[in-house]
Amino acid sequence: MAEEQMRPSRSLVGKVAIVTGAGALGDGIGNARAAAILMAEDGCSVVCVDRDVSLAQRTVEMIEAEGKGKAVAVQADVTSLADCERIVNTTIDTYGRLDILFNCVGVGGPSGTATEVDMTEWAKGLEINVSSMVNMCKFAIPELKKNDESRGYRGSIINMGSVAGIKGGTPHLLYPTSKGAVVNMTRAMAHHHGPDRIRVNCVCPGMVYTPMMYGGGSMTPEARESRKNRSLLKTEGTGWDVGAAVRWLASEDSRWVTGLILPIDAGATAAVGTDIPKTAHVNAPKDKS
Repeated sequence: MAEEQMRPSRSLVGKVAIVTGAGALGDGIGNARAAAILMAEDGCSVVCVDRDVSLAQRTVEMIEAEGKGKAVAVQADVTSLADCERIVNTTIDTYGRLDILFNCVGVGGPSGTATEVDMTEWAKGLEINVSSMVNMCKFAIPELKKNDESRGYRGSIINMGSVAGIKGGTPHLLYPTSKGAVVNMTRAMAHHHGPDRIRVNCVCPGMVYTPMMYGGGSMTPEARESRKNRSLLKTEGTGWDVGAAVRWLASEDSRWVTGLILPIDAGATAAVGTDIPKTAHVNAPKDKS
């Protein structure tokens, strides 16, 4: 007799997610905002975290306008352990549980090579891009471990990496170094917390068109067309593409996936000899947490 096997569901009804860096300029669709909206679309309750609470509140309003999920905005700086503990406590107080953590705060960081970089700014960049994710996991993981594992896992953590953390190739040292650290931190966390039935994965976008990129002025129409034409698919990526990947990693559809480093790059990491543009960091937002 064949064993009965569970059919996975993409539904996130009854699930609760924390999304850090959930704001974006104006009504623009950044990676975290897209992920928050798409998870809410599938029934998830979302805690939208940003250092600028007005940006997070706009994300909440966009979720509420669709009428498919619940959301609250929380002001916090994820480089602060106390703030990270407060984020998780607020989540539990508001929704009673935690199932998903999307660590999406990051900065381009200081410019320069090893001989040029300001080491005080270097340390701050690593704190924002890497240590903040550990801060959030420190308080999120104990809550994830409380969940039922009947579907094969208890919770999902998704970290924001970058193609730069896989390929390098950017003109400054901090960004690819920190994103490379996120890549291997994800693998280590997947190993450490697999026995707890907690999945840990990493999304690595290429040069997607988001407010944090075009807000810096580097994504002129000419630059956008050039980057699009250099991609294997000859098409432009957006925050929605990243958000859709996060939604997949948050859902049961990826229940047997952990330790994955997922490029979302129209083939940039597959194309030998394709240079990362030197006019901007890959997926590097302005200083924001």
